[in-house]
Amino acid sequence: MTDIKTFYSSQANTHKTSLKKINKQLLVSSMIRLLLFVVVCLGVYLFFETTKAVVAIIIAGFVGFGFLVSRHSNLSFKKHFYKALIAIQEKELCALKRDFSDFPDGASYKNDTHFYSHDIDLFGKGSFFQYINRTATANGTKKLVKKLTDNCTDAITKKQEALKELAQKASWRHQFSAHATIATSETTTDQIVAMLKNHQFFSPKIARFLSVIFAVLSAVVFTFYFIDFISEMQLLLWFFIGLGISGFYFKKVNDLSAKMAKAQHVFYQHEHLIRLIEDESFSSEKMKKLQKSIALKNQKAAVAIKQFARLLDALDQRNNMIFGVVANGFGLWDLYQSYRIEKWMQTYGAAVENWFDVIAEIDALNSLSNFIFNHPNYTFPKIDTTGKTVITAKDFSHPLLNPEKAVANDFEIKGEEFLIITGANMAGKSTFLRTVSLGIVMANAGLPTCASSFIYTPIKLITSMRTSDSLNDDESYFFSELKRLKFIVDQIQKDTYFIVLDEILKGTNSTDKANGSKKFIEKLVASNSTGLIATHDLSLCKVSDNYEEVNNFYFDAEIINDELYFDYTLKSGVAQNMNASFLLKKMKIVDN
Repeated sequence: MTDIKTFYSSQANTHKTSLKKINKQLLVSSMIRLLLFVVVCLGVYLFFETTKAVVAIIIAGFVGFGFLVSRHSNLSFKKHFYKALIAIQEKELCALKRDFSDFPDGASYKNDTHFYSHDIDLFGKGSFFQYINRTATANGTKKLVKKLTDNCTDAITKKQEALKELAQKASWRHQFSAHATIATSETTTDQIVAMLKNHQFFSPKIARFLSVIFAVLSAVVFTFYFIDFISEMQLLLWFFIGLGISGFYFKKVNDLSAKMAKAQHVFYQHEHLIRLIEDESFSSEKMKKLQKSIALKNQKAAVAIKQFARLLDALDQRNNMIFGVVANGFGLWDLYQSYRIEKWMQTYGAAVENWFDVIAEIDALNSLSNFIFNHPNYTFPKIDTTGKTVITAKDFSHPLLNPEKAVANDFEIKGEEFLIITGANMAGKSTFLRTVSLGIVMANAGLPTCASSFIYTPIKLITSMRTSDSLNDDESYFFSELKRLKFIVDQIQKDTYFIVLDEILKGTNSTDKANGSKKFIEKLVASNSTGLIATHDLSLCKVSDNYEEVNNFYFDAEIINDELYFDYTLKSGVAQNMNASFLLKKMKIVDN
């Protein structure tokens, strides 16, 4: 952890030094622009009576100012980039202290009907999602959510391989995340894809040649004007001819400009992301496949995206009233830029959706690999294809528990085996159920687990731990729980699941609960499923007498020197000590 902390601190200091340098350059750039403005104003004042000189000074001023604005924009971009990098390092330093409150908690993704996410605190404040989430794009967040909730057991080894590779590319990942952070826009990538798909093309094929020819002729007309071959009125007549041609397409160009203005910033920023992907060397199969999927035949995707961003920027210049009028009058600017944009859309438009999708995928993978980087002592599950044992773990604990206080357990469960776990209140049963459940989710996602050893046969997860009643649906707690159990029964008929249950049939009386719970456990055992069942009902432990697939474990509680003591250690057998009466007396709720 010390080395990781040193890495983040060192990176933050390096980026802060670069940011100071950029701020100085920005100040100089602003002063130069101001100086150029003063020089142009002075030139116009001194040569005010000489029209040709004034025109030449203004044109030169426009060209010079345009260059300086472009340079200033590049410096401004670097400033935002370094600020984003610094923010990344500082947040990671906080995360190492187990303060991850600044990261989005994903509360909107809570779903109490999902296979397991509601029961294991996957989303919400203080959740595993908040702990692991480093996504910088909206679609990247959705991808991460899917990886944690899709209950997919396929290609785990390939997932591990890709995440291990990315974990070692910390600087590259941070650059990617920084670019993605400053690529945010009110217009989503999904909206941009829709705009490209639904665009109605309008520029004629002759637009390219017509605009170029008209611009060349305008240069000739200007030359004739400066050598006094034509008059100012003739120059003005040529100007209005150009405006007339441009005006014919004015409405359609306006619509295109309004739509593409929303996409300009997105494409400019995503060019950096695609370039990072294209230029990096990958060895894992998954990353190489993603890299290959964005490749073009004739040029790099980043070059094509940058080209489009510049085309959109060129069209956007029409919004500068002086430039727009002059450029359209003498160069048919709108028509030429519209043609180039639509030509690009015809050539590359179909690839844009995949480019954005790959960026979102890597954004999600960055979160997972960042978790690996921050937890070098965690262990990648070794995949067991025999299916005899589902989980064999040593020193196994929950990743959200403080490692200095957490009590790790050794744990093993065979295929088609059920463990009934008993124990007093607060002894650790529910935490252990969530530890095992989250361990399965992490393993299926390709993540390492919080254990010194973890051998795993991939299996899907389904839980019933936190059922609630529904006033809106006029459902009682008991009926909600029955619906959940019915859901589990239906699912295990379709596929193999690891089932985790916490107190079956909590919403009915103890005799009815015991009978119903026993029958339900027998049904699960008969289905050849695997899982854990936590209960306070010690009578359920007798099921193990009739089924060799069922075994009893417990978490102990002891009263030492009139204080309740828990060791949070999983033990074989049935719990003997309960604590409800002791706590009622200890807290002076009852007298005896």
